[in-house]
Amino acid sequence: MPSLLGLDSGLTVTKAVLFDTDGTEIAVARRRVPQDIPRPRHVERDMDNLWAATAEAIAEVIERSGRPPSDIAAIAATAHGDGIYLLDAERRPLGPGILSLDSRAEGIVSEWSRTDLFERALALTGQTPHAAAPSALLAWIAREEPVRFERIAHILACKDWLRFCLTGTVGTDRTEGSTAFTDLRTQEYTSDSLELFGLGALSQTLPSIEPPASIIGHVTEAVAKQTGLESGTPVAAGLHDVTASALGIGGHRAGVVDLVAGTYSINEIVSDSPNTDPRWFCRSGILPGTWNSMSISPASTTNYDWFLETLCRGEAESEEASIHERIGPEIREAMKRHSTVLFHPFLFGSPHATGASAAFLGLHAWQDRGELLRAVLEGIAFNHRYHVDALGEGFQFHAARLTGGVSRNPDFAQMMADVLGMPVSTSETGEAAAWGAALCAGAAVGMFETPFDDPRDIDALTQCYEPDMDRNAEYDRRYRVYLEAVDALRPIWKKLESLGSETLAQ
Repeated sequence: MPSLLGLDSGLTVTKAVLFDTDGTEIAVARRRVPQDIPRPRHVERDMDNLWAATAEAIAEVIERSGRPPSDIAAIAATAHGDGIYLLDAERRPLGPGILSLDSRAEGIVSEWSRTDLFERALALTGQTPHAAAPSALLAWIAREEPVRFERIAHILACKDWLRFCLTGTVGTDRTEGSTAFTDLRTQEYTSDSLELFGLGALSQTLPSIEPPASIIGHVTEAVAKQTGLESGTPVAAGLHDVTASALGIGGHRAGVVDLVAGTYSINEIVSDSPNTDPRWFCRSGILPGTWNSMSISPASTTNYDWFLETLCRGEAESEEASIHERIGPEIREAMKRHSTVLFHPFLFGSPHATGASAAFLGLHAWQDRGELLRAVLEGIAFNHRYHVDALGEGFQFHAARLTGGVSRNPDFAQMMADVLGMPVSTSETGEAAAWGAALCAGAAVGMFETPFDDPRDIDALTQCYEPDMDRNAEYDRRYRVYLEAVDALRPIWKKLESLGSETLAQ
């Protein structure tokens, strides 16, 4: 019976997921991929180790499935966007891959922000650069590691490295190719974008752009021996992971905003014409003549994970019951009470200012852990609202789709509906990004007419949460105070940053 293999490589875990062609998940295998932080602001991973971990996951998922590898009709990968994975002229990794959590280029981005470059970049490419953008990272390498810069032969994204390892072919897809160097209107590369960032020397290093649902190569004999895959299995171009996640839950369609609550707060909407604003990236959609506008910040549910891992470590390690099951009643009880506590979820970054930091505000001795956790979840929802409100000024939408690990928590999904004041739907799809990649693989070999022809009963998999407008009014009042606190703390954040660089006297 034919099956489809979707690979999904995030910032900490790489997965191989095998699906039946009706969308049923057959088996999944995971491997953790360590992050290296050799110095402050540098977040990297060994590229060969990433492929080795992914190859192990592929071998395991085939074994778990109990099916012959010849059943796999096609493969596609998705992975974290932005960051860069470089190859030299021998097509070997040119140093470690740089992840989207990396902020070494913040200084360069700050320099650019004081010129007209931001305005010019927005008009040309549909987005302003940020610290993990390929444009900023390459400019940093040119300045700080000129020998490495001169050896760059191929510039890839994470999933394109996996595609190269599978097939030996170099290239990317429309959703990934538009992260920095394409013309907003033509959706093709333009040399003007490279010149804008002082990167004209790299004009021959950009990967070719192909449709996500196109066959770009086949599994090599060496990879077949390493993974158990069948040599010659077709491999599709794949796509950026947040786009894959939206596609995998029936999203990436006009009229609904797609939310991904994970490491990043991702908020995106598809349109049939480009619409630019400094508050979002306007990138290419899956199909030609469509654009995907993404308003994002690294300020979503990793804040909740940090709280549990740092402040509930002993309980989290207990095998009696899931920490999520044990703290659920505490959070639900706290949600019934009025609270003075607010939380800014800026542990890893924010959409507001360089150097912004997280904080609990309004905390008193009589408030318990449940109230703090409720504030963390509320702060995450407020940060998503900040982005959704921005998109609402440029696009028309009437509802939201939510995915990401925390979307499985019905209390959070209801909170998101109440905070946004609009219906929010979640999906029972367990591996949404991998299924989005698999849809592209299936379309590439003719199983589906397009990646949007999901064979599943989407309605049956969907749970819709309607907003309670009384709670919406209360959340709206709290959200206004949350934003006032952001403005009030801006000058304090700068002073706190300076404290971190001081050395205490001996």
